[in-house]
Amino acid sequence: MAVHGHTHGHRGFRLPVRRTTQTAPASGETAAATAVVPAASAAARVLAGVRFAAGFVFLWAFADKAFGLGYATPAERAWTEGGSPTKGFLSGVAVGPLESFFHGIAGAAWADWLFMLGLLGIGLALTAGVALRLAAAAGTVMMALMWAAEWPPARHLSDGSPSMSTNPVVDYHVMYAAVLIALAVAAAGDTWGLGRWWARLPLVRSLPWLR
Repeated sequence: MAVHGHTHGHRGFRLPVRRTTQTAPASGETAAATAVVPAASAAARVLAGVRFAAGFVFLWAFADKAFGLGYATPAERAWTEGGSPTKGFLSGVAVGPLESFFHGIAGAAWADWLFMLGLLGIGLALTAGVALRLAAAAGTVMMALMWAAEWPPARHLSDGSPSMSTNPVVDYHVMYAAVLIALAVAAAGDTWGLGRWWARLPLVRSLPWLR
């Protein structure tokens, strides 16, 4: 009986059930973890691509207005040739409660400089992947002003003609601002950019809004 009892005790310790119940969740968790990593990496690369595309939009707008590349701005109206980047657009505002305000600042030197520096700064920040929070804030303000200049809620312009607005609230300016905010929140500059290096700078560490 002693041997029989010993045999039962030995077989009890060798039951494989405990091993399977302990190792199965671990292997499942490992598989889930390995599946999440490629998905996160793919998402980071996609956001980096969106960042580059958005940066190109701003840099192209700057270059076209500065040098008159012949798309939105002809060569003779280039900023470098004495033209104004804001006069044509702001003087043509014909709708909204800020119509007279935009007419008043159209072509002003300070407005031209702020607008062009904004385009250049936001474009460079997005392309390099640095100061995305600052770029998102500046870009959102710029898009909000341009949204107010076009005033999508209006169905008709000041002269009564159709405004051709397709959405009273969400237009492409709102979408641009949303993209900038999303890139900043997701720290999209850490992938294919200088975001990690930028975040380690002492000034950026002490002033997180520069991140």
